[in-house]
Amino acid sequence: METEVLNGMLILKFNMIQTIALGVVMYYFGVLVRKLLPFFVKLSIPASVIGGLTAAILGAFLQSQNIVAFQFDSTLQNVLMIMFFCTIGMNASYKLLINGGVLIFVFWGICAIAVLLQNLTGIYISKLFGINPLLGIISGSVSMIGGLGTAGTFGSFFENSFGVNGAMTAGLTCATFGMIAGSALGGPLSEWIIKRRKIITPNLEKMQDQFISNTGDRSSDYEEVGALAEEEGVITAPSYDEEEDLVSGHRLMRTLSWILMSMGIGSALSYYFSKVGILLPAYLVAMIVAVTFRNIGDFSKWFEIDTKAVGMISDISLAIFVAMAISTLNLRQLSDLALPIFVMLIAQMILVVLIAYFFVFKLLGKDYESTVMSAGFVGFGLGATPNALANMQTLSSKHGTAVKAFFVVPIVSAFLIDFTNALLIMFFANLFK
Repeated sequence: METEVLNGMLILKFNMIQTIALGVVMYYFGVLVRKLLPFFVKLSIPASVIGGLTAAILGAFLQSQNIVAFQFDSTLQNVLMIMFFCTIGMNASYKLLINGGVLIFVFWGICAIAVLLQNLTGIYISKLFGINPLLGIISGSVSMIGGLGTAGTFGSFFENSFGVNGAMTAGLTCATFGMIAGSALGGPLSEWIIKRRKIITPNLEKMQDQFISNTGDRSSDYEEVGALAEEEGVITAPSYDEEEDLVSGHRLMRTLSWILMSMGIGSALSYYFSKVGILLPAYLVAMIVAVTFRNIGDFSKWFEIDTKAVGMISDISLAIFVAMAISTLNLRQLSDLALPIFVMLIAQMILVVLIAYFFVFKLLGKDYESTVMSAGFVGFGLGATPNALANMQTLSSKHGTAVKAFFVVPIVSAFLIDFTNALLIMFFANLFK
């Protein structure tokens, strides 16, 4: 590990291998915390978020005391992100697209409304405090739905083009806060919805069927079936951490090969697109290649994508990526939050939770799929797509798979809403410049 002394402080530099090792360690630290404190399981807080946030808080404390600071190489973090999006593409069968097509456009429309409301909220609060309305936009969809990448890009643009001093720092600070809030609020909100609205989850449905088949009792209601089934040992609640591995090494290797080929071809295409002036994120191009492979196999029957193996690779890449992403956050930026920014962030949190419940959940079916999409919306509505998917994965591991949710949310959050967000940001920016 390389070291450096800067302004009297020791700097520890983690290379890409050491950084991914840290992500793994903090993920399993989160797993341990979840086992010791069931409170986190009940609220569906992901293990990767618990571990990553612990590392980020410790790093911020050590740096604040001028003891040591850390620098991380995010190379493998980006690789894992692209790998994860390829697994999303591998699950995007044309049959699922047909079934979920309407949901994509409805969810996209809801997210567009959220972008508009986030910016209006930020602008209104900035005017109350008598500060530049452009800072309200920074605390709005730029850093919330936009995330760290958009915050850095538009923060620099606002500083250079509109003369908004501190726009980048404010944007990154808000985006950092949002990533934490998005992971912390998504799971608990959906758990509350499931309990309050008595949502029939896939695992509960299995429990009901098993209970009825073993007892012949069809009179028990929602609460009784699950409780009695577990109490009498008829069927136990599934444990994600103890799931048996039913995927052979050969199947896993074959599936991983398809994903790696998608990543390679996607990287090459992204490079050539950029040469002709078409700028597309590498993960998006790779995901499109993965979608193409999946549907060629489905149409031609020449090969088959093993969905169980895809799920395993998806779980691994997402868990380590999120743990790395949060572990390497610079939380010291949060210590510089001024009162107006803090008020804006609280308002954004309330807004996103309300939209998740009254728009996403209620308009997309009032069922388990819409409940999981609500968790996903909170994740990327305040943070980023990985936060959304971590929230959704934690719920799915506990309550059962939500296939449509895992197809709809990434397509909208990682691609479609970016264009909408950029257009509305520029509209408001030119209105208040």
